[in-house]
Amino acid sequence: MDSTLIQQEVIDEIADIAGVVEKVSKITEAAMNGEIDFKESLKRRVVLLEGTSATVFETVKKRITFTPGALELCRALKRLGVKLAVVSGGFIPLAQYVKNHLGLDYAFANQLEISTDGTFVLTGKTIGPIVDGQRKAELLNVIAQAEGVKLDQVVAVGDGANDLWMMAEAGLGVAFRAKPKVQEKVFIL
Repeated sequence: MDSTLIQQEVIDEIADIAGVVEKVSKITEAAMNGEIDFKESLKRRVVLLEGTSATVFETVKKRITFTPGALELCRALKRLGVKLAVVSGGFIPLAQYVKNHLGLDYAFANQLEISTDGTFVLTGKTIGPIVDGQRKAELLNVIAQAEGVKLDQVVAVGDGANDLWMMAEAGLGVAFRAKPKVQEKVFIL
């Protein structure tokens, strides 16, 4: 989703609103380049968001710029009967927004915990399974099974190191706007 279907990294947008964008961006870049483990990087970034209002998602939606051609490509693929999913290391409210805007069939992403004490702020934690590289590959398999599609009929598009497992599972892995580590591992750029 981030830097592929949309032109932003949503965690950086949330961090900008929270006033911690420089710290978060450095961790994001290191994770995307495969320099640090995604789960650890997510934990480090999310803790910096603690105390941010949960309304941040609505603000970020207004900032999202879809990649030129993404909507047209998705519409054309849907007319051909292709099932489409966003499987993101980002966050579910924004992945759902992207899913709805582009007419995708599935959206999977991480869930930020929101306080239940009436303040409705981010707690600095996630809940549920982390959508890292291995989880992306698992979800690709789940979607293929649910749709009755063999993995060699699946195309996975990604840009970061956490996409490599998913791209390896698919019949075709496409590196789009990819980081150098991803460019080294795939055949279609």
